[in-house]
Amino acid sequence: MQFIADFHIHSKYSRATSPNMDVENIAKHARMKGISLVGTGDFTHPLWLKELKEKLRPLGNGLFDYDGTFFMLTSEVNNVFSKGGKIKQIHNILFAPSFEVVDQINEQLAKKGELESDGRPSLNMPASELVELLIGISKECAIIPAHAWTPWRSIFGSVSGFNSVEECFEEQSKHIFALETGLSSDPKMNWMLSSLDKYALISNSDCHSPQKIGREANVFSLEHPSYAEILDAVRKKDRGKFKLTIEFFPEEGKYHYDGHRLHNVRFSPEESTKHNNICPVCKRKLTIGVMHRVIDLADRKYGYTPPDAIPFVHAIPLDELIANIRGKGVGTASVQGEYSSLISSFGTEFNALLTSEPDELRSRASEDIADAILRVREGKVKILPGYDGVYGEIKLLEEETGQSSLSKFL
Repeated sequence: MQFIADFHIHSKYSRATSPNMDVENIAKHARMKGISLVGTGDFTHPLWLKELKEKLRPLGNGLFDYDGTFFMLTSEVNNVFSKGGKIKQIHNILFAPSFEVVDQINEQLAKKGELESDGRPSLNMPASELVELLIGISKECAIIPAHAWTPWRSIFGSVSGFNSVEECFEEQSKHIFALETGLSSDPKMNWMLSSLDKYALISNSDCHSPQKIGREANVFSLEHPSYAEILDAVRKKDRGKFKLTIEFFPEEGKYHYDGHRLHNVRFSPEESTKHNNICPVCKRKLTIGVMHRVIDLADRKYGYTPPDAIPFVHAIPLDELIANIRGKGVGTASVQGEYSSLISSFGTEFNALLTSEPDELRSRASEDIADAILRVREGKVKILPGYDGVYGEIKLLEEETGQSSLSKFL
């Protein structure tokens, strides 16, 4: 059975999250996208956990069902701690095999932070202590650093991150087997660090609204999917079972380049270096983006592929693609109408974006939309890179090989 999974999402109880992020809408939009398995997100929040317990049907294998969509118990937390005289904030994704284990986790985490205050709570504890706590409760638990390169609140972030997994998790790093790449990096960028070769790279949406589910995701092929089998495939980087990841073009991510959005300053790493990482307008420090940070820590040239690397493909969400071609907003009635029509025709969004044959595309979609989908598959996309919290600007009507910007600086 081949299926697509998005492990990292948020519920309506997380800050800045749509009130529509409930079980029903998550399942509905997952089906539209072509996603069979989603993480629950936010299992640390008491009200969300209550809703999950009421609505999800346990399958007896660590997975749960709601109306044909599978769920896995996941949550994201913000670890806040001091190290080397500096305050660190690191986001981590938690995986648990059962509600019983979740209850034990929450009982302990409630001593470290206010779980009811946010679906993604802040915990006053080092990341290493979190790992020790979870593994102590159940060896089936897993912890994966979230959006590893985001400037703020990530393991390698330019603002308060570390230079290695070991530096962050210390003696507990032996339990870390994967990293989430985040929207502003892709596997090819991470492969520039030989120190990351031993880690699997997963990709998730980190979505705050139903429409964003699956903007990044993971593809598996398992005869009998279960919580343990899925995590084992990731842990072992089993290419027969963990088939590929579906990625944003990293330039589209809102922290790919450096910059200062207050003054519309968008710099490549090379330009930032020439300006000593200082905004030329206000003389304050630039927000150093993911591309710059990767280059700083890299010990390989861009383009190297580790022998056991999990493959990946780039994709642009279908509604964004339609909006770009039509020159209209994603939320407009005409764009959403065309999106719904294509979903009805292809069955799912990923069928349209990734698996349909060119002839099928041209027979079911308008010529310009079909051509745009095929150009995206070939990487012929021009994107003005995102910076300092501003998403990159896609220009599908202008052709440029995707990701070319990074190779220019190496």
